Amino acid sequence: MTHVFHRSTRAVPPMAVQGDGIYVVDSTGKRYLDASGGAAVSCLGHSHPKVAEAIKEQVDRIAFSHTGFFTNEPMEHLADKLIASAPGDLDMVYFVSGGSEAVEAALKIARQYFVETGEPERRHIITRKQSYHGNTLGALAAGGNMWRRGMFEPVLVETHHLSPCYAYRGRHGDESEQEYCLRVANELEEKVLELGPETVMCFIAEPVVGATLGAVTAIPGYFERIREICDKYGLLLIFDEVMCGMGRTGSLYACEQEGVSPDILVCAKGLGAGYQPIGATIVTDRIYAAFRDGSGFFQHGHTYMGHPIACAAALAVQNVIEEEDLLVNVRAMGSVLSDALHERFGNHRHIGDIRGRGLFLGLEIVADRADKSPFDPGFALHARVKKEAMVRGLMCYPMGGTIDGQRGDHVLLAPPFIIDTKDIVAIVDRLGVAIDAAIESTDAG
Repeated sequence: MTHVFHRSTRAVPPMAVQGDGIYVVDSTGKRYLDASGGAAVSCLGHSHPKVAEAIKEQVDRIAFSHTGFFTNEPMEHLADKLIASAPGDLDMVYFVSGGSEAVEAALKIARQYFVETGEPERRHIITRKQSYHGNTLGALAAGGNMWRRGMFEPVLVETHHLSPCYAYRGRHGDESEQEYCLRVANELEEKVLELGPETVMCFIAEPVVGATLGAVTAIPGYFERIREICDKYGLLLIFDEVMCGMGRTGSLYACEQEGVSPDILVCAKGLGAGYQPIGATIVTDRIYAAFRDGSGFFQHGHTYMGHPIACAAALAVQNVIEEEDLLVNVRAMGSVLSDALHERFGNHRHIGDIRGRGLFLGLEIVADRADKSPFDPGFALHARVKKEAMVRGLMCYPMGGTIDGQRGDHVLLAPPFIIDTKDIVAIVDRLGVAIDAAIESTDAG
């Protein structure tokens, strides 16, 4: 019997009692290899001593100080750390407790920025279909995950959704990569002109799309064109790196590999690696100056923003990533994992696409490789894959609705940065058996 309102009301999940490197151990002693970092969170695994020690030391100093009264040392040092490596003109950090809060803050900053600078008519948010930006109402409205939005559509603010840069599904047979890239990027300019440039506030996108599409990267040049359009019409460009950032794709900030920097960047998950809840919204000096030289405050706030223990944990996480040179391992092991996935699934009749970057990789499951047709959504194949994987002691991140919110299935992999070759062998072996078992269970394999 439980009094916890769990995610599913039909089953109580296993009881996690211990973390051991890349493994989670449940109350029966069963060990689960964490190949997804939970939800791309646990980039250092589950038992790094330096992070645990940093948390304990901060508890001994001061556990909480409200930012309405004080700043604190971990928050100041963490902000310095993030800005030291930040792309472009990103210069100031607003700390919150997670990804959804970070996106909410970004949207509110964008709105208030234009009020502060004398353009209060700018209000429209443009985003992409099959994106995901969080579960609070503003973030949910900005996202394009139709399944998550559906229940709450009547209470969501109006937003405008464009096509994703999803070449596996969206590119026409007679299009070159560059032609496809420009076609979908130019949808932004078309929508801005349709709405009226003076009314559009921002465009928000994930540099590498996470949960909804399964590690889809954009074609080179796509974000360069997006940046040009934003600059031409005065939009703010917001990058949501909650899932793909903080080293997950092989660079601290995912957008570095696109050669484009945003006006606002949000991160979370890998920022604190799950040791404490934390997220951040990072803005350029130009945006911060509008607040500083205008009203002098941001009309927003959360009780636990800039929490000293959360910031101390995240600072320790980022120091470990730097000291142990883990981004090199992300790139190296990402290549090994990608090769292993292609070897195991490259000719699999039900794997249509293998994609991603660094240790952020996805497999799209199809009923027929030739025509890319998906399995019947009624099979809930993604849920079957998760169940079969857990039986075999593997945590992965399957999702449904890959194509349009209803049809399509994929599996996302986002293992800790500390994995080695033997871990990759175990991940691929267990995943292969789990996928095959899940497909066989549909009687459609």
